[in-house]
Amino acid sequence: MNESSKIELILDGLHCANCANKIEKKVNTLESVNEATFNFVTKKLGVKIKNNAKANEIIDEVKMIVKKLEPHVAVIEAKKSITHSEHNHSHNNGQCCDHDHGHSHEHSHGEGNNKRALIRLGIGAVIFAIAVALKFPHKVEFALYAISYLLVGGEVLLIAFKNILRGQIFDENFLMTIATIGAFSIGEFPEGVAVMLFYQAGEFMQGLAVNRSRKSIASLMDIRPDFANLKIGNDIKKVSPEEVDIGDLIIVKPGEKIPLDGKVIDGKSMMDTSALTGESVLRDVEVEDEVLGGFINKNGVLTIEVTKTFEESTIAKILDMVENASSKKAPIENFITKFARYYTPAVVFSALAVAFIPPLTMEGATFSAWIYKALIFLVISCPCALVVSIPLGFFGGIGGASKNGILVKGGNFLEGLNNVGTIVFDKTGTLTKGVFKVNKIYTENFISEEEVLEYAAFAESYSNHPIAISILKEYKKEVNKDELEDYEELSGYGVRVKVKGKEVLAGNTKLMEQENIEYRKIDDVGTIIYVAIDKKFAGAILIADEIKEDAKEAIKGLKAIGIKKIVMLTGDNISAAGKVARELSIDEVYSELLPDQKVEKLEMINDQKDKNEKVIFVGDGINDAPVIARADIGIAMGALGSDAAIEAADVVLMTDEPSKIVSAIKIAKMTKKIVWQNIIFALGTKGIVLALGVMGHATMWEAVFADVGVALIAILNSMRAMKVQIK
Repeated sequence: MNESSKIELILDGLHCANCANKIEKKVNTLESVNEATFNFVTKKLGVKIKNNAKANEIIDEVKMIVKKLEPHVAVIEAKKSITHSEHNHSHNNGQCCDHDHGHSHEHSHGEGNNKRALIRLGIGAVIFAIAVALKFPHKVEFALYAISYLLVGGEVLLIAFKNILRGQIFDENFLMTIATIGAFSIGEFPEGVAVMLFYQAGEFMQGLAVNRSRKSIASLMDIRPDFANLKIGNDIKKVSPEEVDIGDLIIVKPGEKIPLDGKVIDGKSMMDTSALTGESVLRDVEVEDEVLGGFINKNGVLTIEVTKTFEESTIAKILDMVENASSKKAPIENFITKFARYYTPAVVFSALAVAFIPPLTMEGATFSAWIYKALIFLVISCPCALVVSIPLGFFGGIGGASKNGILVKGGNFLEGLNNVGTIVFDKTGTLTKGVFKVNKIYTENFISEEEVLEYAAFAESYSNHPIAISILKEYKKEVNKDELEDYEELSGYGVRVKVKGKEVLAGNTKLMEQENIEYRKIDDVGTIIYVAIDKKFAGAILIADEIKEDAKEAIKGLKAIGIKKIVMLTGDNISAAGKVARELSIDEVYSELLPDQKVEKLEMINDQKDKNEKVIFVGDGINDAPVIARADIGIAMGALGSDAAIEAADVVLMTDEPSKIVSAIKIAKMTKKIVWQNIIFALGTKGIVLALGVMGHATMWEAVFADVGVALIAILNSMRAMKVQIK
């Protein structure tokens, strides 16, 4: 499926997760739709349409579905289509999230509606209090309770009536209407009003909690730059980041966000990278350094040459990953959605059975007593606590992970991180820095380390090979090429050159043997460059990749949290691979592998795992993309990793630190714990109150708490997933 076949719609005013599930399910039945997913946090409905379908026709069909199911909800087109050529302005703050329309599941619809709802509830509560506190004739008492009831619950009654006309019976409005009218019918006027009042107050607070959690989650990803200072000649123009092209120059002043990826061509400064990487330590940047959109410039003025358009920039990819993460639902989310579909009707039919079977079959049982018990069933039956809090829990976990520099592309991957048995690492660039460095200089025949390095640097000065570059970097001085004569590159052997009148040979053992030079063979892991001056062995330089500072800590941490087996796959030679494996205490190592052989080894490891376990592959290079894609969960090193690896990955580590995998698993475990707390708490409370209700020990007050109160507590508990502390 190409990108142009996806449309995004904002369902403004939709706050009921159960209602959202109904819309999502209905849109998925459309013939021209491949897949539809609703993101409850961002209010976006993503619709993947078939290639021959017309987007406008699909949008019209979606609008008809929404109008039928939730007529008060406004459908706003977030993106007409997603293509690389189009600029995307759909992320503008305030476009989708901060004003709401009326809905029974939330009454915080902007300040005006908030005030009206509060005034209505307040007046209804005062009238109710007067009716309870003072003694009135029966008719006056009934009138006061009825007025109070209509003020408090009129909106619920109206929506329930409209829903019945549209064939939607099993929703919370209908259940509350039947329960409270039932209370009136058996003479429980105070309880009927009180239950509706408590319910509406609870819904109001629940709405505020949902909005608060939405804003808290959104604030974690509030990294999108609002503007770019585009340099045009001697002028500076403030423009949208989407309007800037590759090669344009932008100015970033102290305190501003860097709007796009680029290279510093003038100035130096300190960067706050925490929004992208989760790291609090400031980073120095100067001319020629790469910077990413979303970094915050702390002190100096920078001129940056843009290297990627906004659509291709790191920040745009991060925003897209996080916004669309909830479209990949965790298995437990899918289970709860299906469970809710059957749970409510089952409780309603149970309520009917409770209302009529005992009075008809049990001696002394009265209809009024058992109808009251049945009404308790109805009040409890809405599954909102589950269908709202669980997506919020997973999204909170994803948001908390992004705050720590870990991008998780979906709730399914976050849940999958709980069941990891084996982790497979690539070596170069993942466990090691992927940068060749002079590790040691060996000397012979009374020649100093400085001389060996100097002659090697002169010999390698014309080469752009990584090994040559590492020698020149270690030398740290300018090579005067005027002092070089008769430069000759000997393919497969090394270099021959005259330096300051002396013949210098720099290369491998084959070069030494070919030139009949007696040399000392160095037995060490890495690449060895042998140096001879005027046919005499002068020494050797060991060049090797370095193990990342936190790699040992990462392996140790993974074993501490219960990972059974850690494997390393590499294309490097067996001695280099073995040394790294020994240093890091890796369980198994496979070396000298081609990319397709890495996939074969992963398949073999996959076949050996336990049935319910997941295998993670961690890599960074373009040649790792096939293995990352094949693994149960693919993890890419994001800061320096290739775009192909990041695209194929399910989790991206923005700091290139392997120890972040430990953090990701800890966040996943905490998120799962919170989600299960909500499930057990919601179902447990409802089950207890249902049982107490049947035994005659619970009133509708407890029933309303088991519905609205439990939902509110579960939502607040879900917000903890955003604040997981990684030690």
